[in-house]
Parts: sequence; structure tokens; C-alpha cells
Amino acid sequence: MKKLLFFVTALVCSWIFIYAAGAAATAPINVNADGVAIKGYDPVAYFTLGRPAKGKQEFQFEWQGAKWLFSSQEHLAGFVQNPERYAPQYGGY
Repeated sequence: MKKLLFFVTALVCSWIFIYAAGAAATAPINVNADGVAIKGYDPVAYFTLGRPAKGKQEFQFEWQGAKWLFSSQEHLAGFVQNPERYAPQYGGY
């Protein structure tokens, strides 16, 4: 009986560890009170323009529970194709 209890305990602990590791893989996105990421700046502009640019409400995309704003339709399209490339690391913290 003790062996069975040990086995079940080890199995449950293993599943908890696996679940916790998977949950930690996706960092939450830092948003403002309106749910907008990176204070409304265009994340693609840092790569294409080499400087920050304010996003516009008309070019908006929701990803990972946050609203992302872009300064142009082209930047929005680039982000939609590959958001991991342009999103800040560690959720923008």
C-alpha cells in the first residue's frame, strides 16, 4: 500500500511540475488600464524605422489578451504574420 501511495504522490507531483512549467512559458503581457500593450507604441516601428512611433486605434490587433496598436497597415500586417518576432520580451516589463 505504501508503494502505491508513493507512486501516486510522485505522479501527481510530476503533473504539477509539468503544468507549472508550461504555464510559465507564456509571460503575461504588460498592459495599461485599457488593455493596450507597450503604452500604445508600434512594436514593429522599432525594427523598421529604428525609433518608437505611436500606434493608431485604426490599426489595432488583439494578441495574447492585449491590444497592440500600429502606426500603419503594413506594420499591422507584419505583426499579424509573426508576432513573436516583434513583441517585446518578458511581456514588455
